This record gives sequence, structure tokens and C-alpha cells, in this order.
Amino acid sequence: VQLQASGGGLVQTGGSLRLSCAASTPTFRSYTMAWFRQAPGKEREFVAAIRRYGGATYFANSVKGRFTISRDNAEKTVSLQMNSLKPEDTAVYYCAAGSGTITSAIPSEDGYNYWGQGTRVTVSS
Repeated sequence: VQLQASGGGLVQTGGSLRLSCAASTPTFRSYTMAWFRQAPGKEREFVAAIRRYGGATYFANSVKGRFTISRDNAEKTVSLQMNSLKPEDTAVYYCAAGSGTITSAIPSEDGYNYWGQGTRVTVSS
């Protein structure tokens, strides 16, 4: 499975960005999809996830209420809409795909089998 993330860029505090991730697999709808991010000098952290078939969604507390995640199984894409961006959202954002991801593993890198190359988001203050 190949994942191609796009949509990153430079935005001012309070602005919005929409990230997209396109998957190559014809079985896209069977994967739990997620976004993680890694800020400079920090470990990669969970941001959001959406279950296969567009079911339940999950968010890190730091982005809850500001970010939404959605998927289009026909187009094999997952999107992350980021609103009210803050400087602390600055990071490289990665999309990930998990097969058979159990609920407890959703916020963990171990829950995902495939990773995209990352797209950089910079929020200026």
C-alpha cells in the first residue's frame, strides 16, 4: 500500500488547512486510516483516525474540536481538515493505514502497517 500525503503549507495562527492522503490499494475501505504528526525535536504523535467504512472517529485531545477527519472510499482518500490552527500544530503530518487495528492501538504507531511520506505544516504566530 502506498500513501501520498499532500496539502501542507504555511498558514497564520487561526487559519485553516486541509490535508489529503491518497492510497494505492483497491482494498482501501478495509483499512483504518490515521494522521500522525512530528514536531521538530519531538516524537511522532497521534492526531486523528477514522475507522474503515467511515465509521468511528478518534482525535487527540490537543486537536479535538478544531480538526475533523473524513474519508472517501470511492476515491481512496482520507482528509484532515484543520481549523483554528496554532503554532503548536506546526509539524510534519503523516497519514497511516492499519489493517485489523484494534481500538486500543488506534493512537499508537504500532496500530498501522503503512505510512506516507509526510507533508509539512507551519503555523506562524
